[in-house]
Amino acid sequence: MCAYSFDMMFTFVYTGWEGTTNDSRVFLDAIGRQENGFPHPNEGYYYVVDSGYMNMPGFLTPYRGPERAPRGPKELFNYRHSSLRNVIERCFGVLKARFAVLKNMPNYILRRQRLVSIACCVLYNFIRSQGRGDRMFREYENEDMLIEGEGETKGF
Repeated sequence: MCAYSFDMMFTFVYTGWEGTTNDSRVFLDAIGRQENGFPHPNEGYYYVVDSGYMNMPGFLTPYRGPERAPRGPKELFNYRHSSLRNVIERCFGVLKARFAVLKNMPNYILRRQRLVSIACCVLYNFIRSQGRGDRMFREYENEDMLIEGEGETKGF
């Protein structure tokens, strides 16, 4: 599970769960244990999360309903919600494009897999913060970009 800022920087990385684990279980574990250091939002601020998570204080999920052109306030909210969530898809797009090991993780022990994933995120953030002209980030900064496997951010 990862949290990010809208400038495409990872702000929290939580690894160690199998990719088949329910999103809500990982989420509750990440935010529920003090030692994880999850950066809870201040009052009046929210994380934009997908429908795999719970709607609770500080976390906004989309309304459940049909996917079509927005008709009414709830569907317009979902459209805008989805647009905001597109940032994480682009973050993972850059991460997986830059670090191919994340697409096909070797059969390391789980602890090493966790460390590889975290190291890739740290390097990603370093490159993002130091290399503003980086070709790959420029390519993925386009908000309308279609990303292969969009919506499949689990299990990196």
